Amino acid sequence: MPGGGAHGIGDGMSQTECKRAQIIDAAVAEFRELGFAGASMDRVAARANVSKRTVYNHFESKDGLFRAILEIMAAEANAAFDIAYAPGAPIRAQLVALGWAEGQLLTSPDFMKLARMVVGETMRDPALAAEMNEKMARIAVFREFIEAAAADGALSVPDPARATEQFLGLIKAQAFWPVVFSGEIVSKAEMSAIVETTVDMFLKEYARA
Repeated sequence: MPGGGAHGIGDGMSQTECKRAQIIDAAVAEFRELGFAGASMDRVAARANVSKRTVYNHFESKDGLFRAILEIMAAEANAAFDIAYAPGAPIRAQLVALGWAEGQLLTSPDFMKLARMVVGETMRDPALAAEMNEKMARIAVFREFIEAAAADGALSVPDPARATEQFLGLIKAQAFWPVVFSGEIVSKAEMSAIVETTVDMFLKEYARA
């Protein structure tokens, strides 16, 4: 996730790129702490140890800076889902790995703290919500996995799109939405139980007879 110097500042980057990375890291900290409404470009500049003019040279507005963070968030989240169905391999183990791809994000305090703030903003701005949904490719990856498993005979799934929503919904109902409202991140052990029971319920419905 963005933040905590995760951009490798100074590691083969130009001065301009370093400044941009500093600003983004500072903005992530600001948005996490104060939310979008409470965040200030002045404080972002101070956190990044740059001038306010430098911030505006890179980002024309607070909204533009926020959207840049969302781009990074979407890219890093989607990078975790480089998962494809392996024909002939045990389906349960593959589904557990698929569930854990989501679980790794949902047990990350950095990701979930930013996600809580993003959910609040997307509820305020439906257009932003639609934009974020389009950028997050995870649903497509899950659906393609399930379609491939069905085509291979490992699953019997008449409606892969609905099955995808059900699989993700079982996980997020226990490990995402409660966190959005409470802020209490599920532990790795709790996530393991969530993934295992989700896979078992999914297979009861869709395992090939």
